[in-house]
Amino acid sequence: MENKVTLSLGKPLNKAELFVSQSLRVGVLVSALVIFLGLMIFLSGNGSGYPGESYPTTLKDILIGTIELKSFAIILAGLVLLILTPIMRVGVSVVIFVQEKDWLYVGISSIVFLILVSSFFFGK
Repeated sequence: MENKVTLSLGKPLNKAELFVSQSLRVGVLVSALVIFLGLMIFLSGNGSGYPGESYPTTLKDILIGTIELKSFAIILAGLVLLILTPIMRVGVSVVIFVQEKDWLYVGISSIVFLILVSSFFFGK
């Protein structure tokens, strides 16, 4: 007997839909844990880890600050992970549509993915 999960409308979910929803949950949970870790370091009395009103503004600075366990950089790393979660979801969707040979949705999802990635790296 096959064990299927169903939506409220009675439509069965396939493995791809389950994987996408689980990856979104994991992404949000991991980003929340990273933000919580940064907050705990901040509240432990270490401050932001940066002098005055300065803070990291580039991905490189955030990564370096996270490695150095600077609380503000860790919190920002968690926010970056949160932003990357839906972008990852679109990327996973492209792979799933390729496996299903649904070329229209491969094209649409690929365009959306490229727009999201380019806005992440080149946006202001």
